[in-house]
Amino acid sequence: MATADLERYFLEACEAAAVAAAAWRGKGDGKAADGAAVEAMRTVFDTVPFDGRVAIGEGERDDAPMLWIGEPLGSLQNDSNAPSIDIAVDPLECTNHVAYDLPNAMAVLAAAPRGNLLHAPDCYMNKIAGPAELLGNISLDESTAYNIEAASDGLDKSANELNVVVMDRPRHEILIKELRDLSVNVVLIGDGDVSAALNAADPNSEIDMLMGIGAAPEGVITATALRGLGAPFEGRLVFKNDGHRERAEQMIDGDIERLWRRDELCSSPDAIFIGTGVCDGRSKGVELLEDGQYSVESEVIDVANGIHKFVSNIR
Repeated sequence: MATADLERYFLEACEAAAVAAAAWRGKGDGKAADGAAVEAMRTVFDTVPFDGRVAIGEGERDDAPMLWIGEPLGSLQNDSNAPSIDIAVDPLECTNHVAYDLPNAMAVLAAAPRGNLLHAPDCYMNKIAGPAELLGNISLDESTAYNIEAASDGLDKSANELNVVVMDRPRHEILIKELRDLSVNVVLIGDGDVSAALNAADPNSEIDMLMGIGAAPEGVITATALRGLGAPFEGRLVFKNDGHRERAEQMIDGDIERLWRRDELCSSPDAIFIGTGVCDGRSKGVELLEDGQYSVESEVIDVANGIHKFVSNIR
């Protein structure tokens, strides 16, 4: 069984999380929204006919009540005939955006055969992403100026026509200055670099690249999506403290400061990405209908079959 054969179950998990989180839009309580999304997604996973495992989730077993790293999932645990699948989840990407009803909050997951998603520790990751035209031409090993010149050449745009998304954080002060000194249009965002990377990879978007440091677990989810789009993505772990570094050493064999290329973060083409809108953004946000049901929209990227689609459902 291919991972994509479980698409309807994974779609249901993301849809359930999105609907649960949407009840908290604009109420100023991101923690409650996140908790509702986690519980709803976890409940659906109990019914999925697979031998699943959380590769990336809500944290360590002692720190998360459910969807903790290593948690077994599915209705066919230890069944030798069941598909053995790893799951990377963020039941609510952009928690703060739900609290204040801002764009691009999503419930997201990536899935691949066991052992094919990097067990990224809960630390930071420096990232770079762009459209398919830049595959092989941009890299974290190169300078900001080099990458902007490569993007200008690859997209046939001058630097002042490029739109580069960067998270609005003090840690990006130097990067933002470098980009502005090159006359690049810097698009600052508060949260949500998964949707920002998808926009960078989307030829129909006004965004040309994503650069800068975000969460490492979301980097693996993003790499899965961009593998399906044939778009470039690289990441390098960044450690804020000794605890982050020690955790990475426990989880990763070899050089923890190495460059991770897209197909090393998601190392199998038998993979799938799903992102369901909570607030409007890449996908439409959850909408309450007159009959009490909910309209939901999800972005689905089936890596193996090269399928990229938006799916609307009523729940």
